[in-house]
Amino acid sequence: MNEKTHLPFGQICFRERFLGLLIFIIILIVVGPLIEEFVHLRMIYDLLWSAVLVSAIYAVSHKKHHLLIAVLLALPMLASIWSQYFVMRLPVEAIGGLCGAAFFTFAIIQILIFIYSQKEVTRNLIAGAAIVYLLIALAWSSIFAVVELLHPGSFSIPELEGISNSRHFLYYSFVTLTTLGYGDITPVTSLARSLSILEAVIGQLYLVVQVAWLVGVHVSQSMLKKSD
Repeated sequence: MNEKTHLPFGQICFRERFLGLLIFIIILIVVGPLIEEFVHLRMIYDLLWSAVLVSAIYAVSHKKHHLLIAVLLALPMLASIWSQYFVMRLPVEAIGGLCGAAFFTFAIIQILIFIYSQKEVTRNLIAGAAIVYLLIALAWSSIFAVVELLHPGSFSIPELEGISNSRHFLYYSFVTLTTLGYGDITPVTSLARSLSILEAVIGQLYLVVQVAWLVGVHVSQSMLKKSD
């Protein structure tokens, strides 16, 4: 009998959907900026953001009410991404950014619930743990963008022609999460500094807790196999 028939439906969905989300996030981070900077096609970068949102909806929509929540949170962000080609409205961008952060947080919670329900370390489990780390950075990039939007000057950002704010804060979020601290983009206001500290702490705590848990599960798994 197929192994999947022994698994709850939600776990099967996560197994099927992790890979696509991971690939789209990596493409957004690595390929997206190259396309925007050298090909000067901002629309492709926005298409990648949309692909990440859609694949994240798909990844967490194993229940109908999860699908509804995910769609309701993601739609405002999608609207803010594409409305800029027609009209630029601060409320649309602000609401889109806040809903985007809430959507990524919802996705993180659902994936973590799946991860901590597992009793065996598998490639799928490791992929899920990696996706959560990347989604944390995406969520905080939306938060930073909203802070700068509502209070311009919260961050000291280099003036680079043709570089969008979303790229600036995606880069800054990953630099902060990983505590690299290059210093080319710096928080200026107290709120921006506090949020930056919070992201750095969350990033380090996540790595420590997640690695410790994975090691613990792996050790327990190895002991069970030896006892058999």
